[in-house]
Order: sequence, then C-alpha cells, then structure tokens
Amino acid sequence: MDALLIANRGEIAVRVAATAHRLGLRTATVFTDPDSDAPHVDAADSAIRVESYLDAAAIVEAARAAGADAVHPGYGFLSENAAFARAVVDAGLTWVGPPPDAIELMGDKARAKQLAREAGVPTVPDAGEDPQFPVIVKAVAGGGGKGMRVVRRQEELEPALDAARREAQAAFGDSRVLVEHYVERPRHIEVQVLAGGGRVIHLGERECSLQRRHQKVVEEAPSPAVDPALREQIGAAAVALAEACGYEGAGTVEFIAPLDASSFYFLEMNTRIQVEHTVTELVYGVDLVEQQLRIAAGEPPAPRGEPRGHAIEARIYAEDPANGFLPATGTVLRYREPAGVRVDSGIREGSVVGTSFDPMLAKVVAHGDDRATALRRLDRALGELEVVGVATSAAFTRALLRHDAVRAGTQDTGLLERVLDELIPERPADLLPAAAVAAFLADTEAVTTKSGPWRRRLEGAGEVRVAGDAVTADGRTWTWAAGPEREGTRRITLDGTSRRYAIARDGQALWVARDGHQLEARPERTDRAHSAVQGSLEAPMPGTVLLVHVANGDTVSEGEVLLVLESMKMELAITAPADGTVDGLDLRPGDKVALRQPLVAVLP
Repeated sequence: MDALLIANRGEIAVRVAATAHRLGLRTATVFTDPDSDAPHVDAADSAIRVESYLDAAAIVEAARAAGADAVHPGYGFLSENAAFARAVVDAGLTWVGPPPDAIELMGDKARAKQLAREAGVPTVPDAGEDPQFPVIVKAVAGGGGKGMRVVRRQEELEPALDAARREAQAAFGDSRVLVEHYVERPRHIEVQVLAGGGRVIHLGERECSLQRRHQKVVEEAPSPAVDPALREQIGAAAVALAEACGYEGAGTVEFIAPLDASSFYFLEMNTRIQVEHTVTELVYGVDLVEQQLRIAAGEPPAPRGEPRGHAIEARIYAEDPANGFLPATGTVLRYREPAGVRVDSGIREGSVVGTSFDPMLAKVVAHGDDRATALRRLDRALGELEVVGVATSAAFTRALLRHDAVRAGTQDTGLLERVLDELIPERPADLLPAAAVAAFLADTEAVTTKSGPWRRRLEGAGEVRVAGDAVTADGRTWTWAAGPEREGTRRITLDGTSRRYAIARDGQALWVARDGHQLEARPERTDRAHSAVQGSLEAPMPGTVLLVHVANGDTVSEGEVLLVLESMKMELAITAPADGTVDGLDLRPGDKVALRQPLVAVLP
C-alpha cells in the first residue's frame, strides 16, 4: 500500500490523513462544492471533486485518477455499503474495511440478529405482529440514530414507520425498517474489535448512553458500570460474533444493558471505525486507523495492551440548545482549541457551516488516571474551546457533565432527554453588557466624539446604553472598564469582575463569547414587513422543504402538520399554532428556505 484515497470529509478525513502520513503513505481525498475550501481538502496531498460523497462510481474513479491503491471510507456515507466495497475490490484496489459479505450481513439488522443468536449472543426480542408498547423502529441498513423512532402508542406507529423509512432512504438508500421491543432506561455499551489473519481481539468497552434523538453526545471508556467479569463476558460475545461473520479490520459490536449492567443484549454491529474510537485509543494506547491500514495490508492486529486510565469524549454539534437543538448555520469567525486534551476537528476559522451534512463539527477528548480527573479536564477544555459565529452544544455539554447521575456514572440512554430542560444553559448575565461595551468600543466615531450616551437596539435584547463608565443592558447597570483588544480577545471588567472575552465580527453583527457561551449582538431590524403575511410562521432553521401537506385556503386545526423541513438529515414538522385557514403558502418540496424565512400563515 503506497497511496490512500480517503472517501470522506470532515474530522474523520483529517484524522485518517494524519495517520496515513505518519506511516509514509500518499493521500488523496474527495470533496463536493460546499467543501471546496474545507480542512480535509488541505489535509490530503491531493483532492478530487465529486458531485456527492454517496457517488460510489465517482469515488472509485477518483481513486484511479489520484493513483491510489487503497480506499479508506471513514464512517458514514458509503462506509457500510457492501456494493461500494465490492466496487473498490473489483477495481483492483485495497478496501480498508471488512469483507463486503460481512458488511452486507451485519448491515442487515434482521440477519445480524439471527447470526448473533446462532453465535450464542443474547438478543432483544422482536415486537411481532401484535406489539406490546413501547417498541422501537430501526432502519435495517445504517446506524447513527438515523431512521430510528421510539413508539409508545398504536396510533403513533404508522407515522413513525413512514418517517423512519424516509429518513433511512435519505441516509442509507434503503428504506427497510424493523420493529423491536424497547428496553426502558438501558445503557448503551459497545465493544471495539480488531480482526485479521484469523485472529480476533477486543479492546474493552465504551459507554455511549448519553444520547439525544438516538445520537450520541458523550462517550467514555471504560464503562463505569462494567466490572472485569462482565468485561470478559461482553468482550467474548463481541469476538464470537466477529468470528461468526468472518470479520476483518476494525469494527464495533453494540449492546444494550440494564442500568446495573447485570445482563446485556446484542443491538447491532458497525462495520467501520466509530466516531468515538478516540476514547479506546487513549485508554489502550493504540492507533485504530493504523491498525485498519495494517490489517488491510495483510498484517494481524497488534497484541492488546493493558488499559490505562479513563477517557471521555464530547461531540461538538452545530446546534442551538436554546432553540430546541435545531441545526445552526453560519461562518466560523473565531476558532481556538483547548490545550491538554485531544481535539479531532473538521473546521477552522472561515469554515462555512451549512445544512448539507451532519452537524458534528469536532470532538474534544480528555484522558486522566481516573474518571473524575477525565471529567474535570473535559469540562475545563469545553470552557476553553472557542467556536464563535455558529451556535454549538459546548455549554450544554458542560452542564450535562456536571449532572449528578453523570458524575456518579449511573446514566442510561434516556437520561439526557429526561433532564433536558434543566440542562439548557442560561446565557451568563455578563455577556450582554460585555457585548454592549465591545460594540461601543468598536464604534470609532462614538468613542472619539464622546457626544452624549451611546445607545443601540440589539435584536432580541432591546436597548443597550453606554454612558461614561456605566453600561445598561437588560434593565441593569454595571460599571465597566476595558483593556485593548489583543488577538481577537478583550479583557472587560464589569462591577469589579474582570474576564477575557473572545470577540468576532461579521458585517453589522458582533459576537462575544466566553466559557462555551456566545452572544450575537446584531442591530435590531426596524422593518418588520419581511413577513409575507401577518402572522407568518417563520423557518426555525435553514433547510429544504421535504413535504407540503396543505394548500392555501385549507382549513386546519391546531397542531396539524402543515409542512416538513429537512436540515442536516433531521426532519422538523411545522404545525398550525391554532385553528384557521392556510394563507401565504408558496413553497413546494425541494425548495430551499433560509432561517426566519416566512413559510405559511394560519389566519383565524
């Protein structure tokens, strides 16, 4: 193996390129138009434009054009597509992954479940034709929470099946789903396996129970609930399954377990490297991408070392916790990584975060001699991380890490949803006056002329005022002082407390951030005639119109779904706020909509 094509984007493409370069391999990658200036393009030695990361033929052709003799799929996109793996092999290239037959077998959740039973691995019972609720609908092909719905009542089943099928088709090109009994309050525990040369080993387990919408938020290794005896049992089960399907390369066998981890059940096998592979790497001192490349070149997996300490990973998503975790878009105006931890990132200053791809921007991973140390280090690192210009989940994740159940290691997959409201971080009271001071100091004319009090109306914040050494915002007055702006930060003192704030500008908007929180200070719009019809419902996120259920003149009831938007692979239903008549609708499926764009009105 001399040259590697990385058939992916974002942080995993950057991460694979780093290991490949360390091993002396040449690298190439692919990119689409929205990613023409993305970090992963610069991370590789060359890059080839394609129309889509799901275009298997174009990616194989890109490998040929780049002179690559191997293809690494990363995760997501085509990484678990058996047809793509076969196309790579048929083209005479080395596939850095398991055999296509193993991908096909384990990617079909129904067949994988049957194989697990035959291998003696415990499985969750199927729901059957007359299900006892709750049940869970899952895409037969795929993972990552896509095409998955928990259903608690019969009347919810058909809509859930329809939505799961649409989501599965969009994400994996396969609309098939299955229905299983839903285990209440389970833990999500997974085991990392490596296989090659007739040898299969496991590298312990990861706890992945902190999830929202079936999407992992925080992962750690080892699990705080797994003792050495259970580690051997669950590890042996994962190895048995990998052997049964003829596995090669790196893979993950996922299980669910009751809160006390007294038993476990097979969930699925991911035939690729996982997002959360980082925590296993830090605990076991192994580079899993290197192991993938070596196994693909014919070497057996390296012997398993002894685990060391504890590692915890936080995913950083482009989403707004204060706005229902809807996808966030924008330009990264300032980006600074914390010291003392591992950061795998797919962004940099100037990166444009749109709606075309998954909202995960980066991962912050902390390691310590014990779990408490790793938690402390991760909390501090999230406070030091600066991603300014796009709303992120960083401050929310800090609040999650401080929750008593997380501190105690007693989390289950439903914990985050149950405590969601208490975790939504409030904006620190000092951010608004700090933003007012920063905006005042940026107004050169106001600062130099000192002609009377400086006033501005900021969108969502009302009037702010600076007069002498006093700043008034949100009905409160602080005394203030400020140092010079240095390298995009400024130290501002409010009522005797001095803090350093990150400052970034984007046109008329000024962003101020600290400790994972940020505030956009934008002049308030005085012209509210942007709504096409009085009372228009506005788009809560940028995206694409997926479905339109009504037409102008239709009579609708409160709560009725009017249309469905899709953004970052997530569906959002726009519902009627009250009984009334539809008006002002001029959209059809496939139309793009911007944030706050008027969509439709419901007239009394």
